[in-house]
Amino acid sequence: MEEGAADLRQRKKQNCTETDKMAPDEREKENPNLGKSPKYVLFQRFAKLFFGCVAAVTSGMMYAVYLSTYHERKFWFSSRQELEREITFQSDSAIYYSFYKELLKAPSFERGVYELTHNNKTVSLRTINAVQQMTLYPELIASVLYQASGSEEVIEPVYFYIGIVFGLQGIYMAALFVTSWVMSGTWLAGMLTVAWFIINRTDTTRIDYSIPLRENWALPYFACQVAALTGYLKNNINFSAERFCYLLVSASTYTFMMMWEYSHYLLFVQAVSLLLLDSFALVQTDKVHEVYKIYLFSLFLGYLLQFENPALLVSPLLSLVAALMLSKCLQTFVPHKENEHVLKFLEVKFGLNTTKNFTVNWLLCQESLQTPSQDFFLRLTQSSLLPFYILVLIICLSSITQVIFRRISGEPLKEKITVDDGRIGERPEIAYHVIHTMLMGSLAMMSEGIKYLWTPYVCMLAAFGVCSPELWMTLFKWLRLRAVHPILLALILSMAVPSIIGFSLWKEYFPRIMTELSELQEFYDSDTVELMMWVKRQAPVAAVFAGSPQLMGMIKLCTGWMVTSLPLYNDVDLLQRNENIYQIYSKRSAEDIYKILTSYKATYLIIEDSICNEAGLVKGCRVKDLLDIANGHVVCDEGDSYAYSKYGRFCHEIKMNYSPYVNYFTRVYWNRSYFVYKINTVISFQS
Repeated sequence: MEEGAADLRQRKKQNCTETDKMAPDEREKENPNLGKSPKYVLFQRFAKLFFGCVAAVTSGMMYAVYLSTYHERKFWFSSRQELEREITFQSDSAIYYSFYKELLKAPSFERGVYELTHNNKTVSLRTINAVQQMTLYPELIASVLYQASGSEEVIEPVYFYIGIVFGLQGIYMAALFVTSWVMSGTWLAGMLTVAWFIINRTDTTRIDYSIPLRENWALPYFACQVAALTGYLKNNINFSAERFCYLLVSASTYTFMMMWEYSHYLLFVQAVSLLLLDSFALVQTDKVHEVYKIYLFSLFLGYLLQFENPALLVSPLLSLVAALMLSKCLQTFVPHKENEHVLKFLEVKFGLNTTKNFTVNWLLCQESLQTPSQDFFLRLTQSSLLPFYILVLIICLSSITQVIFRRISGEPLKEKITVDDGRIGERPEIAYHVIHTMLMGSLAMMSEGIKYLWTPYVCMLAAFGVCSPELWMTLFKWLRLRAVHPILLALILSMAVPSIIGFSLWKEYFPRIMTELSELQEFYDSDTVELMMWVKRQAPVAAVFAGSPQLMGMIKLCTGWMVTSLPLYNDVDLLQRNENIYQIYSKRSAEDIYKILTSYKATYLIIEDSICNEAGLVKGCRVKDLLDIANGHVVCDEGDSYAYSKYGRFCHEIKMNYSPYVNYFTRVYWNRSYFVYKINTVISFQS
């Protein structure tokens, strides 16, 4: 043992001697600015920062202009009438924009806010706080900016609204650019991030067809938060930059939480990532605790400003950060059912339970909650994104694993990591992004909708990796290259690989993008336009319409009439209403349907032929199939299922115009897609 120890000390001494001899050369490699004047170094840093910021801002602005141009070519927006423009806002998007219109019509902003917080003109028999329930802070901000800026005589309200959203998407793009730039040290990574994001736009954003969605307002702020958090977690950051990043994390976290009702779930995933980093000592503990304080402050402030929103008190984010026991007490004393219906959905989604419940099965059948298709992975592979992401992920994850084992064995981490070290896993901001994308990726594999949250950061991480000399150097350290100097090869590859990728993407996809912008696409739903015109001209002001939630959202936007249900899925009462109104497509009697509709004070019923005669590819996911299962109208015989009831399907039978249907309903309008019936006043029921 003594001989071994002596030999080890002798080797260490020899290594130290060799290090001393090589110290000048090594210092020159580590700091290429050594020996240069301070003014030159300062100018070089300023020029790099200036041109990088210009590139980030330019990328964001060009992306916003691209979205605006594409939207115009797709919908012919400028040549449409107001009603035709509004029809392009589908499902829940229509509801959000309808409240923006109401705010602008109000005599004052204060009066408009009051009417939204005490709204009794949207859903029959209910007075709702629309600002809290539907997270209408984006519409409040947009209406204030529109009126305060004096834009009434300059630009139409709809253009101002979508212009803000497109502008936020530009900020989204710039934030991803900056994140990749901060991680890799070169804004070439930012350019590659932008290219991959746009090329894979089908899987990175839903802005093309659902502009007012809450995520389109919120995710740009989350991207800013991630960019600031990336800088905040870095080890070699000066105090001023650290304070700036901390303030930006605080502001963007709170704003993100106010813009989207599901934001706290995404922050929960982020908090879990930070918890894992802290558990493995991959990041400074005090920084993680400071971020936790930001979460708590944002939750508390959001709870107050969202009219004491109970969903924030029972959110998993609070459970993780504040403490399990505190959260349990709150879940005991706070009467809120949102998490209960989410838990039921998750139980069925993961195969832990089965149910005949219409709402749960209907949610499971939604495309956004299905597992991603093979086409999704094929698209990412064709654009070269997925292969490089997997390569970067494997290298970073392996390096992080090595760091963890070093920590377990008691070996301290280096305070300053250089390219020559080949230890990219010791950088806390890299470890955070690796863990975060893995957690988000796991969720995206279970739900198609989450891919829009995951894929943008896949673009960012892959671009950072191929442009980072440290990543290539980490790989070469493992391969133990001898023929070529590893640092030189790493620097060459960090420039050559992204350049080759960028050229190949430009050659293949640039002509396609230009074709998209030059082609005029046709979007015109004449049947829906005719229906909305009839409602505005013929329906009385006191009319209350019943139909599918998606159509009711459009009725509310285009006409302003009261409806019985809305396409919102975070309210248990509205979900129950949706299920009850959907019974118009079930096999139930005319009397049953009449009682349901009149219980919500409906005066008009709209039947959609597309739902009544739906021929979906997935058997069992059609609305009428789900209703038959929930109502017990399904009979199984030797593995086959048959729908059975002594009544015909209501949406078919009502078109026949025979008793007892004509006693309860009178057809007043129809076209190829819609049948409108007036609900009669019946003194006594007939069977």
